[in-house]
Amino acid sequence: MKMDGLTHFNEEKRAQMVDITEKDETRRVARAQAVVVMRPETLGLILEGKMKKGDVLAVAQVAGIMAAKKTSELIPMCHPIMTTKADLSFTDDGHDRLIVTSEVHTVGKTGVEMEALTAVTVAALTVYDMCKAVDRGMQIEAARLLEKSGGKSGHFFAE
Repeated sequence: MKMDGLTHFNEEKRAQMVDITEKDETRRVARAQAVVVMRPETLGLILEGKMKKGDVLAVAQVAGIMAAKKTSELIPMCHPIMTTKADLSFTDDGHDRLIVTSEVHTVGKTGVEMEALTAVTVAALTVYDMCKAVDRGMQIEAARLLEKSGGKSGHFFAE
C-alpha cells in the first residue's frame, strides 16, 4: 500500500522494505560522484603519493568498493544485491578539488544507485581520514547520482 506515492510504508504507515519479487531482472548500472575540496598543498601530497599514512587513492579505492558491497548493511531499506562490478576513479581540477567517481553494475531486480553513492561517499571520507592531519578544513561536497540505467524507470542522466 502506498502512502502519498511512497512505497516504503506498509498499511500501518510504518517503514518497510519494498517488495521487488515481481520485478524483472535487468542489467543495471549507476555512476555517482563526490568532490573533496582541500588546500592545494594537500592535493599535491595526495597526487605525489607523499601523504604519511600511505597511498590515499589506493586505500580510498578499496574503501569505496567495500562500501558498495556493504550498502544494504548501512542503509536500512536497501535490498542486498549481487554487485557484479564496482570501480572508482579519481581526477583533480589542478587546484584544490579531488573528484571521486564510481561505477557499479548488477543484473537484478533493483538498481545500484545507492551502492554508487555509498562508494563515492565512503571513498571521500577515507580521503578525509587519511589527510586530516595536514588539512582538517577539507570539505566533502556534491555527492550526487550522475547516471543510472536499467529497470522500469529507464535511463537517467544528471544535468
